[in-house]
Amino acid sequence: MFKNILIGVDGSEHGRDAVALAMRLAAADASLTLGHVHSGALRPSTAIMPGLAREERAEADELLAAERAATGVDAALANILATTPGRGLHEQAERQNADLIVVGSCSRGLIGRTLIGNDTRSALNGAPCAVAVAARGYAEHPVPFAKVGVGYDGSPESEAALAAAREIAGTTHATLHALDVVSIPAYIYNGFTPVAALTIGELLDEAIARVTELDGVEGRAVQGIASEELGVFSADMDLLVVGSRGYGPLKRLVLGSTSAALQRHARCSLLVLPRAAIRAAQPEHAVS
Repeated sequence: MFKNILIGVDGSEHGRDAVALAMRLAAADASLTLGHVHSGALRPSTAIMPGLAREERAEADELLAAERAATGVDAALANILATTPGRGLHEQAERQNADLIVVGSCSRGLIGRTLIGNDTRSALNGAPCAVAVAARGYAEHPVPFAKVGVGYDGSPESEAALAAAREIAGTTHATLHALDVVSIPAYIYNGFTPVAALTIGELLDEAIARVTELDGVEGRAVQGIASEELGVFSADMDLLVVGSRGYGPLKRLVLGSTSAALQRHARCSLLVLPRAAIRAAQPEHAVS
């Protein structure tokens, strides 16, 4: 489980959803921080009216204290000055060496789903650690996870996601489920020259064999577009865990095509792990 968690709050129910999800993902000895981002003195208008920056900082302090009281969480408070919420959360996560950032969904999403707005998207992409997005309304029904799903295809990223999902499921004795999505026929390459093609049927057979061999996991394989099929799969889950194949700066979470598209399709809370999480899958480490 996660040991150093930064939770983005903004005074709305979405921040409280994030707090509730963070509590489910936190280790027993976890350190929690509520963070609120504001532009304050960075806005040009404060050069003319410097008192506005002081007022905004004071308002942010009040908001953080009110959210801590409302949620009853034992957490430190971080009043964060930054040009955007995403940048502010990233910088604060680096300062406190967080292993997880938790944010809420966009207000336009349906209850029980994750729909990512611009602020949440900026918090996801480029983050220095894993990011979790709470489904809208999660705080109203923060029940322990009963079913944890994972997107799995045998890649190192999916192995890291599976390791994290196992640890999370183990805390509540949840059942663990894996979905392997086969997209299109693929070529086997000899260097840069395609030498043979695998049919959808062959790829499905390989995927079925792969997920059915997973110990303690109910696995299945389907044909389709990964993000869409994982979205449908997530409708029966309490949490969906995926790894990201996006490439970027070392140790940063850069969304691959599937994890990026899941923001439109996920029907439960979502946990996205960066490529660096592959190393964290070792037994002596916490999930990160």
